[in-house]
Amino acid sequence: MEYNDSDFLETADEATLNLIARTRKLTREYYFSDYRDTKERERILHELLGHIGNNVTIDTPFHCDHGDNIFIGDNVIIGMNCTFVDNKRITIGENVLIASNVQIYTSSHPVLPQERLVTDWKERNTTFFRTYAQSVEIKNNVWIGGGSIILPGVTIGENSVIGAGSVVNREIPANCVAVGSPCKVIKILE
Repeated sequence: MEYNDSDFLETADEATLNLIARTRKLTREYYFSDYRDTKERERILHELLGHIGNNVTIDTPFHCDHGDNIFIGDNVIIGMNCTFVDNKRITIGENVLIASNVQIYTSSHPVLPQERLVTDWKERNTTFFRTYAQSVEIKNNVWIGGGSIILPGVTIGENSVIGAGSVVNREIPANCVAVGSPCKVIKILE
């Protein structure tokens, strides 16, 4: 994974911790809301997310870190037990199907311990590790199969299908079927 110094973020400052607490409160309200009370569920999602289009269904449980970094277009279904770690922007286009147990991560940590670990973390009143974040974009008409994992910095092109259980660690072009760990294109769609 390639990242720049500008990709690193603070995860333990007061503003971030307050935002995460707000998000946990709203996702808990959403989880315990009456599934048939679409007005109340819609109100919660509008408060939670950066943008939500028309005809969007997000099943519960749904987990996210910030909420306000998630932007969803029209005609989107997100299955149950999805987790979006949205330290940076997650953009989901229109007519997108996201199956259950999909995980979208915008953040991770450097592989090398000397880049990952912070030696003066107590003095700096921070965490003992460094976190970087990169945006994820899912273009229009995409279908992501159950249990897939989308890693930081990934873009999935229009009309593409990600097979169930895939680990997507690089850009996926438009108009294809891609599967596996790591996810690879196996078919071009006509």
